[in-house]
Amino acid sequence: MSAEPYDLGRHLNDHYAGPAGQGEGLLARLHEAFRAAGREPDRLSLDDIAGIDQLHLGGRTASRSLATLGTVAPGERVLDVGCGTGGASRLLADEYGAEVTGVDITRDFVAVASWLSAATGLAERTRFLCADAAAVPLAAGSVEVVWCQHALMNMPAVPRVLAEWHRLLVPGGRVLLHEVVAGDNREPLALPVPWARSAATSHLRSREALERCLALAGFVPETVRDVTQAALAWRQTRSEHESIAAVSAAGQSMPGPALIFGDDFPLMGRNLRDNLAADKVRILEGVWRRGNR
Repeated sequence: MSAEPYDLGRHLNDHYAGPAGQGEGLLARLHEAFRAAGREPDRLSLDDIAGIDQLHLGGRTASRSLATLGTVAPGERVLDVGCGTGGASRLLADEYGAEVTGVDITRDFVAVASWLSAATGLAERTRFLCADAAAVPLAAGSVEVVWCQHALMNMPAVPRVLAEWHRLLVPGGRVLLHEVVAGDNREPLALPVPWARSAATSHLRSREALERCLALAGFVPETVRDVTQAALAWRQTRSEHESIAAVSAAGQSMPGPALIFGDDFPLMGRNLRDNLAADKVRILEGVWRRGNR
């Protein structure tokens, strides 16, 4: 009997939002958590949702750094690839005046992202699609910027994804990337981490391999920098706060990432911190320009 075909979308939805049929869905869990915190789920502020808004290292600070590096301008059309719950999409719309389309293969994330944009008054400047990043249902040349934070390590077919970015960007358009890559220490990762619970589902590439893929796809680097130390410092601080909250049982009044990742999220955070410190993973921030091929 042949093995069941690998379903990337189902795997990622199970990892980030919980297996289908096991308890209430992510959207319902979050609605209930906001009510328990004394908030009306359909009327929220960006500060209310900060704990579930941007699920990558550095949070809003990292997103602002990337937007500044890539000079995101008012009115630019941005595609947020692997948008998750839509935090970066909303930040780009609210603070930079961009018109943002978020795409994610995880159906529950797309539902949550759409709800949070409506609840925070940003529905008109953000929209969200459930689709594979290698087959986005948008016309060629329809965006000025492709934005991606901590998503490629979940994608086994990166060359296909990058070819799609080249198709979607206008001539001279930009890729703004904030990504986890493999470090020089090739010892096994401490697992689980936020993007994977097993080595088989982690698709890390070295910086050199990722830059080679980008070059082959027709992208020219403008600015690329290693921001591992800043990411490690941020993760260390977060791990300390999470440990204190766990011991005190006071926690945060607003919903946090444990509602998405599960009770092992503090362990994921500590493992990510340790992997960064041991040079098993690094963090890149960079801007690439679409060239002609």
